[in-house]
Amino acid sequence: MSIRIVPQDQLENNEKSSTVGVIPPLLFANLKSLYSSRAERLRQLAADHALSDYLNFAAVMVEAQQKVLHDHPLRVDLTDVLAQAQQNNRPPLDASAFPRDAHWHTLLHALIEDLMPAANGQVLTTLENLKKMPVQEWETLADSLLAHQFNGEDNDKAPFIWAALSLYWAQMATQLPGKAKSEVGEHRQFCPVCGGIPVSGVVQLGTTSGLRYLHCNLCESEWHMVRVKCSNCEATGNLNYWSLDSEESAIKAEGCGDCGTYIKLLYQEKDHRVEAVADDLASLVLDIKMEEEGFSRSSINPFLFPEYTTAD
Repeated sequence: MSIRIVPQDQLENNEKSSTVGVIPPLLFANLKSLYSSRAERLRQLAADHALSDYLNFAAVMVEAQQKVLHDHPLRVDLTDVLAQAQQNNRPPLDASAFPRDAHWHTLLHALIEDLMPAANGQVLTTLENLKKMPVQEWETLADSLLAHQFNGEDNDKAPFIWAALSLYWAQMATQLPGKAKSEVGEHRQFCPVCGGIPVSGVVQLGTTSGLRYLHCNLCESEWHMVRVKCSNCEATGNLNYWSLDSEESAIKAEGCGDCGTYIKLLYQEKDHRVEAVADDLASLVLDIKMEEEGFSRSSINPFLFPEYTTAD
């Protein structure tokens, strides 16, 4: 793992004092603005869009996450978790092994209660079925999603389960008592916080202008990965970039001829409003184009799960 999170007191003195010109390896989510900004962008994109109904539905979901975050904040001491992760050389919040507690049940229940009054049709039916489910069935669905084992029969429930899990992991990520450290090595395909996969990559503005950060689809953290390198297999020699309009497009797909996968890149310099989840979801036509070209998607949007089982 080439990005590790270590306790602050384990950083060398020169690492603590030297910040000018250093690329931040990891950016934690700003939960005060993340969901409100995402919902606003989804509604912007929904205007005159072929998928306007679904984009507006996603906006309602994200607004519910914002409310539930406010009403049910998580307070947790992760000092021992971080120390154990160092010993095992694993991400501290590794989704494949982290022992979830009942707080995520509270989050899911609150999301269901918040969404049900305005829901109708299939969404209402799904929410009612989720509400009636035993907690153990919630856990089974969560285990499958976190293991990237997808079942088309449960796809209607997946966005709601994932919304609660993501809110749970995002809150923990922002409370990790450590700092990210870059080390020599590769293997940056996975989130250094939770081991998740990206939803998209963002080429940023501001203090990180021109740098590419992959946005985790679970804990909402962003980690640096150099440009012109496949985010899936890390090859550099056979990459091509595709867009739906022109070279100046704010959204492009980076396709790798070596592993046959692609990921979308969002360029803030072309449009400062682009958002990792919202713009990825709204550009499904580009996904169709990439599939026609023979590429498979290496990322997952939390509002669009595959209908088949995949393996890591």
